[in-house]
Amino acid sequence: MRNIVLPHATVYKSVSRWHRLLAVGLTCVSLTSGCVVSSRAGDASPSIKILVTYHSLAGNTERMAEAVVAGAQSVARSQVVLKRVGQVTADDLFSADAVVVGSPVYWSNMSGEVKTFFDNWQFKFGVFPEFKMKNKVGAAFATGGQVSSGKEVTMLTILAAMLGNQMIVVSDGGAFGAAATTEGDSPGIDDRELADARALGRRVAEVTKLVRAGSLR
Repeated sequence: MRNIVLPHATVYKSVSRWHRLLAVGLTCVSLTSGCVVSSRAGDASPSIKILVTYHSLAGNTERMAEAVVAGAQSVARSQVVLKRVGQVTADDLFSADAVVVGSPVYWSNMSGEVKTFFDNWQFKFGVFPEFKMKNKVGAAFATGGQVSSGKEVTMLTILAAMLGNQMIVVSDGGAFGAAATTEGDSPGIDDRELADARALGRRVAEVTKLVRAGSLR
């Protein structure tokens, strides 16, 4: 079993979240300021670090984030850090080989919290003019209530911010990333949507290993 530390910002959901994480083979050991999952070493390829970060009020985007983590940590020698966007530090950002960002749809676009996170790449973390995120792998996922409510726009704006920082963007689970429709005939997050999120996490880890092996970083 693997060890995981839950962020204090989600203590109010710690019990239900523990059961969800246990279902994908993780063990909850304590409650502090971060979440780290490491896969077992299974080959001689370079180890990688992936940051999965998100904003969530209703818990839907959080569930997708957890599935992205599960997919990423299924790839050998991957370490995955899971944090809400407001908890991410400069060290989290710059030490990561890949960054996956998730957002709910607010007025057909990313949430204000996620937009602030990207703005802080410069205002707090100073990514420009050195392009400190260059050649890191990036990906996006989103949740929205309706079928045509802005999930694609949300993912594309996330990817646009990454491309503006000269990152290498990838997708899986959908053309632009993993997405979930949380209302209508299938309320909440269903198994297919969780599978899409896991596929995205795994693809990010696989591409990140290729980038590291090719010495781009």
